[in-house]
Amino acid sequence: MAQDPPGNNGTVKIDDVPFDDLPNNEPHVGCTFQVDFYGYDEGDLDATVTFEAHPPTGDRQLLVSDTVFIGEDDNRGGGSEAGLDASQTYTLDLSGIEPHPNQGVHVKLTINAEGSQGADVKHKVFWVTGCVPGPTTTTTRGDTTTTSTSHGTGSSGATSTSESTTTSEATSTSRETTSTTSAVGGASSSAPGGGALPFTGAGGAMPLLAVGLALVGVGGASLLANNARRSRA
Repeated sequence: MAQDPPGNNGTVKIDDVPFDDLPNNEPHVGCTFQVDFYGYDEGDLDATVTFEAHPPTGDRQLLVSDTVFIGEDDNRGGGSEAGLDASQTYTLDLSGIEPHPNQGVHVKLTINAEGSQGADVKHKVFWVTGCVPGPTTTTTRGDTTTTSTSHGTGSSGATSTSESTTTSEATSTSRETTSTTSAVGGASSSAPGGGALPFTGAGGAMPLLAVGLALVGVGGASLLANNARRSRA
């Protein structure tokens, strides 16, 4: 077995889909990608993997932290395909980070590998695209509308977020009632709320006048008869 040389052994590559074991680094990947580890020492060794949003599209906020076993075999093969020690797939949740219009989101990968003599850190910076919010779903029940938007989910500790907005609409209807009353002589009047204007016509006075004249005639006849009786007496 070859002796593990001292120093910060091993190398890291970023792999976009379709995934393979070739040690080629791809600095532009989709939201889901792999980190490949080559040429690390053998033993009970782990690497701490940390992803951060990096300027100009982030202010070094933590995205994902993970631990990967890298000590399956010795460092023979180095950074070649034969020296592949581990591959780990990640899906980042980049919600709330404004991407560059052409490049996407700038991400920094930091690896701290056990077994190194001296410095144990390695870095990679790359661009991630395709991490967009999921489809928007709108549900309407009666006068209530609910809109939900889901964001891309992440693995290895990344979480998903959702947004929900509820809107209620109330409709009121006013009604005005108008009643119409027919009056003598065919005239009509209308007033809101059912009120009727009083009718003051002259058509009802004619019968009363005839009755009055008849009474006057009867009274006159009686008076003449009384006067005639007094003269004969």
